[in-house]
Amino acid sequence: MASTRTNLTAAFVAGLLTVTGGLALTFWTVRNASVYEDIARTASTQATLAEALILEAGEEAQRLVVGPDRARESIFITPRLGAKLNSFPGYVLVLDRRGVPLFRSTRVEALSEADSALLAEQLGNLPAGGPALLLSLEDGAERLLLVARDIRMPSGSLGKVIVGMETGNATALPRPMVVALFFFAPIAIILAAWGAWTILGLTAQRIEKITHDVAAISDGRSLHRRLSIEKGGEEFEQLVATLNAMIERLETSFLGLRRFTADASHELKTPLAVLRADVERAMNEPSQSERMVALEEALHETTRMADLVESLLTLARADEGRFDIHREPIELKPLVEDVYETALILGEAAGVSVNLPFTADVTIMGDRTRLRQLFLNLVTNAIKYTPPGGKVDIGLGLHPENVTFAVRDTGIGIAAADVPYIFERFWRADRVRSRMSERGGFGLGLAISQWIAQAHGGTLTASSRLGRGSLFTVTLPLPKTHLKNMKES
Repeated sequence: MASTRTNLTAAFVAGLLTVTGGLALTFWTVRNASVYEDIARTASTQATLAEALILEAGEEAQRLVVGPDRARESIFITPRLGAKLNSFPGYVLVLDRRGVPLFRSTRVEALSEADSALLAEQLGNLPAGGPALLLSLEDGAERLLLVARDIRMPSGSLGKVIVGMETGNATALPRPMVVALFFFAPIAIILAAWGAWTILGLTAQRIEKITHDVAAISDGRSLHRRLSIEKGGEEFEQLVATLNAMIERLETSFLGLRRFTADASHELKTPLAVLRADVERAMNEPSQSERMVALEEALHETTRMADLVESLLTLARADEGRFDIHREPIELKPLVEDVYETALILGEAAGVSVNLPFTADVTIMGDRTRLRQLFLNLVTNAIKYTPPGGKVDIGLGLHPENVTFAVRDTGIGIAAADVPYIFERFWRADRVRSRMSERGGFGLGLAISQWIAQAHGGTLTASSRLGRGSLFTVTLPLPKTHLKNMKES
């Protein structure tokens, strides 16, 4: 298979040949049309001159044919007139009223019998004063352009004078054009093809370098490398910039995938080990009560793994764009009050005070189940990381263009350096792990919460200070109908 370089060069040369041939054909056609017009004009001038000479000779040597009631004029070809007509550069014939030749110039007499017969046959198709007739002689060596003129007297037509001009030499290509077409044009096309081949070679080298670098990077172990190109033109610079951006995204995705795989393996490894130990203990424990305790612990670990798998499936569907969101009108106030009641029970067990100082009566379009999961995740986290004696405040606020759900706690807080990472999957600050290991989760709750907020067209933000608590805020857009009603009111 030919290379792209070869194909482009061939297409370029073919285009040059087509354009050159088209221009040459156009020039030749236009030039021939102009040449034929000039020849026809010359022949017509000679025919007019011949007519004038014949009429002049007739006036000098006219004879009257005696009759009782009329006179008739005729054409007289005197030796002197014949010499003048023979001096014309073309072919000259003079016919009487009946089409009988009265004079044939020396060049007409020199035609072969076949050409003479062909000329005599075509004379009948040549109208006087009409368009010129182009006649090809039988040997194909010459073409004649014939023009006819009436020889007229006041009494009527005396006959015709026909003048023919050769067109072969006149329509032949001029030498400069032949040299240009068959010498300079091929040289120019060859030089242009060489230039195109060279330029495309440089382009091919740049593409080959980019391809080689991408192949070296795409093995997954060299994603830290970036492409570079020097003086490649704006298009290559844009291509390299686009590829570098793609490689950067791939690097981020690969690192995230490796971290995700490692964290998921770690999170599954611990409950599996505990589950195996509990099952082995239940199998070997002779006491019925101890066996039940072991089985209860195994059941707890099974539930824990099921929750982890469900969370992973939720995030996987989110990554694929398969948002499991069923939008419908939802009154947020009853939903927040329901979450608050659940939070009271959780807070009482943890020794944490939960308050709902304010709520707004507002309806939005959303998925009730997912929004409850979002709100409950934030409240549960706040209670989980707030020491006994602390408090958690929940609020639902209405604003001109959106509604906010906020959860503030007086818990252990998050270091400022860790805040940008809290929505990453499996992320948990070491301080939180160490201080709250007995309540530690999988590190997926905030990632799921952020996805739910974004799936509803909103945002989830956090602000926190270590040792002084945290504030999580969910911002959700208001329906267009609600905004319209607010503007009208």
